[in-house]
Amino acid sequence: MTPERAVTLNALSLYGVAAVLAAAFAAQFTLNELPCPLCLLQRVMFTALAIGPILNIRFGPRPSHYALSLLAALIGAMVSTRQVLLHIMPGDAGYGSALLGYHYYTWALLGFVAAIVLLAAILLSDRQFGKQDATPPATSVFARVAVWLVIGLTALNVISTLLECGLSACADNPVAYELLKR
Repeated sequence: MTPERAVTLNALSLYGVAAVLAAAFAAQFTLNELPCPLCLLQRVMFTALAIGPILNIRFGPRPSHYALSLLAALIGAMVSTRQVLLHIMPGDAGYGSALLGYHYYTWALLGFVAAIVLLAAILLSDRQFGKQDATPPATSVFARVAVWLVIGLTALNVISTLLECGLSACADNPVAYELLKR
């Protein structure tokens, strides 16, 4: 695989992460459902998942960049599993709305597991890591837009979280934006 193709695939993965962050952010406002602390932590881990592709786009593909994303996916899967297990009892309605029959934390778990499988496959097929050039591949507009989209959505989520939680710990079952109540 050429470094240019690897950069394009990394940009596509960033668009996937951006779609997840945008969907969570949109659901927060359209359904008027504030994310719980575990939901916020899952968003953080999706953002951390984007660090590897961003580094690959900027500096060229490296196994260490993919390893950072793999670590984020593993932690994200653990956080999502924790939330799934909190709501696994029969009769428990779960937290928040469901999408196609599954709550967002279940979709997050599936997304993190898919990321783990894909990242492991990438790391096992090391063809793209052959010769490390001193100069990274040229970055396309497609890739730069993906990077800035993830950064922008992350900034919006940080602002939203600050408004929701204020400067203290977030409520277990948030019902209002703490900084806007005052």
